[in-house]
Amino acid sequence: MPDATEPVRVLVTVPLNDELLAQLRAVSDRVEVLAHPAQQPRDVPDDVWESVQVLYTHTVVPQPEQAPHLRWVHGHWAGIDHLWDQPILQTENVLLTTSSGIHAPVMAEYVFMMMLAFAHRLPQAMALKSRAEWPADAQRALMPQPLRGSTVGIVGYGSIGREIARVAHTFGMEVLAVKRDVRQPADLDSYTLPGHGDPEGLYFHRLYPPEALVTMVRVCDFVVLTVPLTEATRRLINAEVLAAMKPTAYLINVSRGGIVDEQALQDALERGVIAGAACDVFEAEPLPADSPLWKLPSLLITPHIAGVMPDYDERAVQVFIENLKRYLARKDLLNLVDRTRGY
Repeated sequence: MPDATEPVRVLVTVPLNDELLAQLRAVSDRVEVLAHPAQQPRDVPDDVWESVQVLYTHTVVPQPEQAPHLRWVHGHWAGIDHLWDQPILQTENVLLTTSSGIHAPVMAEYVFMMMLAFAHRLPQAMALKSRAEWPADAQRALMPQPLRGSTVGIVGYGSIGREIARVAHTFGMEVLAVKRDVRQPADLDSYTLPGHGDPEGLYFHRLYPPEALVTMVRVCDFVVLTVPLTEATRRLINAEVLAAMKPTAYLINVSRGGIVDEQALQDALERGVIAGAACDVFEAEPLPADSPLWKLPSLLITPHIAGVMPDYDERAVQVFIENLKRYLARKDLLNLVDRTRGY
């Protein structure tokens, strides 16, 4: 952290518009904002790297020797798995924060779009439409599974999971969640949009440790993945977990593709082990055209768009501004990445 009078040079490699850059410059007279949109570290002049203390970036990170005064990196995205291997981020001298929290409302909407589609048999209705078929037993064939009274299990109780829990509460659903530390239900150190999420930990009915994931999914009608991708969570959803789910249950993945064993998911859907799944993320992206996943009628696929929103830059900059104020005041930063956990 800088002292109370030290000037702070901030480098922005994300292509922000002039209005957003002006908002950054207005934070304090102590802040000098340098805008260098970049795709590679070499796109930034060496003398700029040598002087910066704070970096706002999407993927561009310098080598340690390029930026000897760098003390804080803020990621434009919520996930940091694409930055984690960078040597300069392996040292405790450099803080790392993310834009986590801004996506929560739109991603919760995506999750409920998929839950409602499954619950009200939209895939089956679309299949009937494609065949111009009006079944004689339509009410039975398309009998809904109301969300009220059903159970959702949220794997990963961060900002997105907490917003899903808040909305699920309004639907009258029972909310279960897997959380790394069940003794700490509140989360007051992460960025939360006013009126959203569950920072105080009020909307779940029961928390489970990661070791009890199989126990939780046994009673869920929907299992939603919002956990970050780390070595501990890679292929967390495997054949054992899928086999433990109800045959009437649905899996929804808005986290990272590597969380799910895709071969195990394919097998489970083909054999009817679970009723269906919706995936916005995959291990290989774009999903190859010859992937058998495309042909599974019980799998809904979208191309990694669950967190997309028209005002993304504006929202991400607001997180950075809040943290920049905290940095200048020598206060704890929001969304600070814990290197021991990997998120």
